[in-house]
Amino acid sequence: MGRVAIVTGASAGIGAATSRLLRERGFQVYAVARRLDRMASLAALGIHPIRADVTDEADLAALVDRVIAESGRIDVLVNNAGYGSFGAIEDVPLDEARRQFEVNVFGAARLCQLVLPHLRARGSGRIINVSSVGARMYQPLGGWYHATKYALEGLSDCLRVELRPLGIDVVMIQPGGIDTEFSRIAGERLLATSGDGAYAGYARRYAASLTSDAKGISSPAVVARAIGRAATVRRPRARYPVGRGARAALLARWLLPDRAYDRVLVGVFTAIAAATARGARR
Repeated sequence: MGRVAIVTGASAGIGAATSRLLRERGFQVYAVARRLDRMASLAALGIHPIRADVTDEADLAALVDRVIAESGRIDVLVNNAGYGSFGAIEDVPLDEARRQFEVNVFGAARLCQLVLPHLRARGSGRIINVSSVGARMYQPLGGWYHATKYALEGLSDCLRVELRPLGIDVVMIQPGGIDTEFSRIAGERLLATSGDGAYAGYARRYAASLTSDAKGISSPAVVARAIGRAATVRRPRARYPVGRGARAALLARWLLPDRAYDRVLVGVFTAIAAATARGARR
């Protein structure tokens, strides 16, 4: 029946593109998201859409049970579900911070726990965690989001070493600027959280930079191709930086001392916000 893959966050963007690409490459694909109605186009391609919330234990257990019952195996898990909830660390309610960790970190970790007994039984398999360049660098007013990505990478690094002797690979995908719903949602949440109060001026400028139609932003298909390589090559790399600005951002973070990097960030986002404001006045 061919190799079997589970892809979370599959209703749009990177997850949908990845589901389509893996299907084209002969995988049986189980596409997972909370919005089942948005996966009709995937179902038409022979992909199995499943409604599940990655923060719900019963949903995740039922997902893995169904895949095993129908296919008898799992070869690849793509943990892609995640979102960005931006705002000043002082302003973001801790319930929202916990929610972001539940989706971006603990949901992925729990699905790994549920899938691993089946991968170990076969002595092979691959876990692909969609991280971000934000796991190696940082941006103002994104503290909780960046914290989740730093955590996911630390977890993935440890997991990779634990599982290597068992024949199981762990790979991280590090997207840069990608044309998905992420920027719009992050910008909206930023304004809702910190659009008034002590951080209002900075938040509005930063939200403008997040929600602007930046030229040259990469397609989700670029990330899907990196995931496809990671899922199929004999010896995958530990990390795949991909998309607009990913390698440059990681190189800058590696080269620059913290204070110098801080100054660069402030300058970049101020310039983007100013350009966005000029465009709005035209």
